[in-house]
Amino acid sequence: MKHPVQTTPADAAQLLAIRCLSFVAEDGDRLGRFLALTGIGPAEIRVRAGDPVFLGGVLDFLLGDDAMVVEFAEWAEVGPETVMTARQLLPGGIVEN
Repeated sequence: MKHPVQTTPADAAQLLAIRCLSFVAEDGDRLGRFLALTGIGPAEIRVRAGDPVFLGGVLDFLLGDDAMVVEFAEWAEVGPETVMTARQLLPGGIVEN
C-alpha cells in the first residue's frame, strides 16, 4: 500500500513557481521580457529551475504585472493570492508575523 506523499508549504510554493516558469516560457513575449530582465539565457533556466532562490525570482517577475498574475492564476486554476503566498514561502519572500 502506497502512502500519499506529504509536501510542505515550501514544496508547494516551489511547484507553483515551476508552473509559473512554464507559463512564462510558453509565450514568446513573456519569455523575452523575463530573459531581458534577468539577463539569463534559456540554458541557464533549465539548470536553475530547481533553485528556490531562482524560483522566487520567477514569482517576483510575475508579481510585477497584476494582469499577468490574473492570467497565470486562471491558467493554473489557483487564486491570485496564492502567488503572493507562494512567494512569501521562498527565499527572499517577506513573511509578515
